[in-house]
Amino acid sequence: MQNEYTAVVKQEDDWWVGWIEEIPGVNCQEKTYAELKETLEVTLKEALEFNRKDALTAAGSGYKEEKIAI
Repeated sequence: MQNEYTAVVKQEDDWWVGWIEEIPGVNCQEKTYAELKETLEVTLKEALEFNRKDALTAAGSGYKEEKIAI
């Protein structure tokens, strides 16, 4: 299952800025649109992995993971 996220991107002066609507804190700026898209993807993957690890650490032991599709 592949998730989709929504990137909001715009050009401000000489910079491209963008963020992911669904994940707070995933925002980037780059000199080109292509660089921005790549950086957003990398930053999103890192944020999701960090959030997963953080959630599992907070759960301690005896937890069960379940996939939820919406």
